[in-house]
Formats: sequence, structure tokens, C-alpha cells
Amino acid sequence: MHFLEFKRLSASGSHLPISAGNALRTTEAVLFSMDFPRKIEQAQTLSDLFELVKRAVEAVLGRTRAGLMLALADLGNHPQGFLGAFYPVASNVIVMNKVPLLRIQETNPALYKPYAFYVLLHEYLHSIGFIDERVCREQSYRIIETLFGADHIVTQISGDTARFFPNLVFPDAAWQPSELRLEFVPGFDRGSASYFA
Repeated sequence: MHFLEFKRLSASGSHLPISAGNALRTTEAVLFSMDFPRKIEQAQTLSDLFELVKRAVEAVLGRTRAGLMLALADLGNHPQGFLGAFYPVASNVIVMNKVPLLRIQETNPALYKPYAFYVLLHEYLHSIGFIDERVCREQSYRIIETLFGADHIVTQISGDTARFFPNLVFPDAAWQPSELRLEFVPGFDRGSASYFA
């Protein structure tokens, strides 16, 4: 099982500075054909954001995967960080921690879409074969920087997530739910459907 964990402290090197020269290259046609910053603002749901994630990965890496599901669950808290999401290897489900999503929506709604986009991108990369956590963070940052630019908020979040969400970790509390209850998001991976009901 691989997961995206956000640390309060970056002592483990969770911030990965990558120079613009190391960013993945895309064709100019891809960059001009799709305005990713505008598309992220137009997204209304997690499913919309995921469709954008898939387009971003395909544009930069030329790789895709269909048939994924999204489940939301309460994944608990740890004083050193929180679990943003995880992808069980060889499965077809991404599990996102719903508590940070709700908290961001309540406290700073402008960060909701960039945060959700980054988390979904990270887990989608795990699902297409980037298993190593460090490599997955690097690839996430490179894709985002390439398509959004270094100054965009989603790029900044992918470079140092803890800086944007210091209040999501409860420093004196460590708890886990007694059971994992998954709430599946209907119609999540729309691109994999070959028909409409």
C-alpha cells in the first residue's frame, strides 16, 4: 500500500526543490491546447479534477490508466502529520482522507481544488506504476510545474504541502478510527465508461 503523507516538519526531505531545467518537456501544442490553470478553476467536483489529472499525466508522460474508483474515508490523525490519501498497489481504488478535504473547504476554500488535484495526481501516479514515494513526489511536481508554471498555487502546494496546511494536524492528538468506512464517489473515472446510463 502506498500513500501520500503530509509531514508537519520537513526533516525527512519532503520538500523537493527541482529546478526548471529538470522539468519534463511537453510539446508546445499540448501547452497551448489546454489551459490547465483555467481548467482547474472550472472544475466543480473531484471527478472533474480527476479527469484533469489524467489529461495532465497523458500530456506530460504519455501514460494513462482507466477504471479507477475513489473512496473517501476518515483516516485519522498523527501529531507529525496526516495521511492525505493512499493507493493499495494492484488495486483499482484511491482512498482520500475526507477530514482534510472538509477542513480545507471550511477554512480556506481557495486551496481546496489545488490540494485535491495534487493528492489525486500523486495517487494516480502510484496507480500507473510510480511506486517509490520519492519518485512519485518528484514526478508530481514536475508535471504540475510543467503545466501550471512555478508560481501557480498548485505547484507551490506540491513543492511544500505542509506550509499551506499547518492547521490540519492536531499536535497533541493521535487517533485512528475504529474501522475504515469507505464512501465511494459515484461516476468518478468518467473517461473509462464506454456508455452512458
